[in-house]
Amino acid sequence: MALHENDGEFLSYTASLITQGKHRFYSLTIPSDVLARTCFVIDRDEDPVEGFQRLLDKSRAQQIADYIDAGLGTIPTSVVLSAQEISSFTYDSKKRTVRFRDNLKSFLVLDGQHRIYGFHLATSELRVPVVVYNELTRIEESRLFIDINTKQKPVPNELLLDIRKLAEYRNDIETKIGDIFDLFDTDTQSPLLGYMSASKRRKALISRVTFNAAMKPILNIFGDATSSEVYVVLSAYIRAFISASLENDMKIEMTQPVVFRSVMAVFPDIAQRVSDRHGKNYSADNFLDVIGPMMHKIKPSSIKNIGNSVSVYSKIFTDALRTKSIF
Repeated sequence: MALHENDGEFLSYTASLITQGKHRFYSLTIPSDVLARTCFVIDRDEDPVEGFQRLLDKSRAQQIADYIDAGLGTIPTSVVLSAQEISSFTYDSKKRTVRFRDNLKSFLVLDGQHRIYGFHLATSELRVPVVVYNELTRIEESRLFIDINTKQKPVPNELLLDIRKLAEYRNDIETKIGDIFDLFDTDTQSPLLGYMSASKRRKALISRVTFNAAMKPILNIFGDATSSEVYVVLSAYIRAFISASLENDMKIEMTQPVVFRSVMAVFPDIAQRVSDRHGKNYSADNFLDVIGPMMHKIKPSSIKNIGNSVSVYSKIFTDALRTKSIF
């Protein structure tokens, strides 16, 4: 067999042979710098015939490198590789070790290309869990790649946001928004009590993802106000919005993501009018003083067609807010 890419010296590591159904693979740990120099990917754009990996997101790889170099993190998930012929990969069952060449093309990456590139960018080294398949055909490699990337279910964003609180990974803005969400979710006087979902996306409930998306554009207008102070104002605002819609026989589906984000998007304009009329007294009655006439100018039929655009739906409210009454 002809070898290429400077052949490479042999490396050896302790490994376990595992059989699952018709597949046999090896479980071991390999230093990250070794993985960085012995693994490769075939990209569909680079090789439309043989390639099946997705395009590399270099910023994501750099985040992994920074995470490693910070010295505080851990990456316990196994990188999945396919040993190539050039690696001369062998397993010694008596010594329970694998042996392969230190070669640029020894292993094709089936899962973990961003971690591998992150190892290449990192200045620190660590031992990495690895699963190695051997003697696979390109068809088998492609099928494994599909299985790995379609059978795994990603963690919902709603749950990740909820867990970030426990992990103390939230920044100041995320912390404040999270605290406001929790008040809407738990306060017995909340106008949204029973309509919030902290860790899952559920029909007819407002998730953390929707809430965060609605809050981030408007949070800065509250300045240094505490989470409780922001909650009091927004609670009065939402209560007035719901009340005004009912008085005008309009069904505002507040828990719909587009509707909730649109209602929050017009808050700054409505709050400014309340301030002009009543100073800093942001009570439900004072909000109703502005929202009531606005609702009176809106046709109920225009509210029913929610669509998918926050800007389009919120324009229904802003146009009505800026239209002078003829009465």
